[in-house]
Amino acid sequence: MSRRPLLSSASIALTEAVEVLDERGRRSTISIPAERPLTVYVDKRELVTLMTLGAAPEMLTLGYLRNQRLVRSIDDIASIQVDWQVGAVAVTTREGIDNIEARTAKRVVTTGCGQGSVFGELMDEVDDIALPEAARLTQSTLYRVVDAIRTHPSIYKQAGSVHGCGLFSAEGELLTFIEDVGRHNAVDSIAGRMWLDGIAGGDKVFYTTGRLTSEMVIKGAQMGIPFLLSRSGTTQMGHTVAQRVGMTLLARCTGKHFLLLSGKERFVFEPEWFDALPGLAAR
Repeated sequence: MSRRPLLSSASIALTEAVEVLDERGRRSTISIPAERPLTVYVDKRELVTLMTLGAAPEMLTLGYLRNQRLVRSIDDIASIQVDWQVGAVAVTTREGIDNIEARTAKRVVTTGCGQGSVFGELMDEVDDIALPEAARLTQSTLYRVVDAIRTHPSIYKQAGSVHGCGLFSAEGELLTFIEDVGRHNAVDSIAGRMWLDGIAGGDKVFYTTGRLTSEMVIKGAQMGIPFLLSRSGTTQMGHTVAQRVGMTLLARCTGKHFLLLSGKERFVFEPEWFDALPGLAAR
């Protein structure tokens, strides 16, 4: 049985009210997303500073460590404690991280907004990832996912300037939704939640409002998720990595419109649903 780490429950305001003047010189107050540094210390060693909204700092830290392959098992982590007064999170492992200096030395700078680098060895492990071939995503489920994101309360609707990621069941039920200033932070936070709660990815669907870059595809594959959807587009490298790992990639998912880019054998077209959902605007 896994030993869950001791986690803080650090809360902080996600938006800030600021006074603005419009084009006519009229004064008003709007909400803008918070953005704050969170420096990660592992066994008292400074590792990285993440720029984050702060919605789920413990899950963000856990997911970051997992997606960077610095910690292999949830059992290796004794505690994660966030202190917003100093903008830091202290991670304590049970037996330390072997050769951490060398493992964090090689980096690949990615196109992710905010802090968006992955340790170079991740690219070398792509070929070891096997996604379930038998998983299927129907067109009607895709539309349920898109509509659930459209109607879900969010910081973006209140203040804009953030990315959101959602984890869905195979039936299109929203399981977890996280927003952050960078899409990589949001996906790391969901990865942390999945890891902590032992949630398997093979029968899940992942949605992001951001671009499908190579980093996003690699992280989705590491989570074992065969379906990656985006409201935005993809990059050439994101597409290449998706084909390499056998991921089903769908971009420009808005209303009834979508573009199926890879993993076409897993997708089940249902043409009758295109006209059956009048609430979704065709774009």
